Amino acid sequence: MNVGKSAQLARRRPTQAERSARTRSALLESAARGLSRYGYGHLVLEEVARDAGYTRGALYHQFKDKQDLALAVIDWVHENWLREVGEPARREPTPVAELLAMARGHAVFCRRDIARVIMALRVEFSGQDHPVGQEIERAVETAVKRITRLVNAGRKDGTIPSGPPARAVALAYMGALEGTAIAVAGHAPHDEELTARAVAGVLGLDGAKAGA
Repeated sequence: MNVGKSAQLARRRPTQAERSARTRSALLESAARGLSRYGYGHLVLEEVARDAGYTRGALYHQFKDKQDLALAVIDWVHENWLREVGEPARREPTPVAELLAMARGHAVFCRRDIARVIMALRVEFSGQDHPVGQEIERAVETAVKRITRLVNAGRKDGTIPSGPPARAVALAYMGALEGTAIAVAGHAPHDEELTARAVAGVLGLDGAKAGA
């Protein structure tokens, strides 16, 4: 076998499944940018496909309609958030450290132009009985339950002071997290520290712990 043929074999052509997965990922990222910037109502599927480098036909081969695409984007963004923020924070040794790590990680995550999908769609579909809004609320409720559990654990070990009900604190944590991350977007690296300070205030911690 000559060297040229060996090199050709080494550069194996991607399979149909691999090409399909690459197309789907590119379309999801493009749609996430569009939803973050323009919301669901103003998202144009032809523009999503064009920005991803594909045709409208390629998009409809992957997703049956805009609702199907939006639901897939929510799952995709959530998976990215878990991998980049949620799971690393879970490895922290204490509830307080995990809560602060989530805040810092979320601020970094929000530097990406795909990060505001959940926040944007939550506002757009507030009070509406719509599958996209329902999926957003499920994702938010999952986060609130995690934070509530951590607040209770922190109060049990004495690192978080007593105060309002843990679920109310969790909801306030989410508000501080999202609001601060939006307000200080573009102010890296201070966005991490300021977001941590905001949630530390909700948790009743002092500033020194937020900066730890």
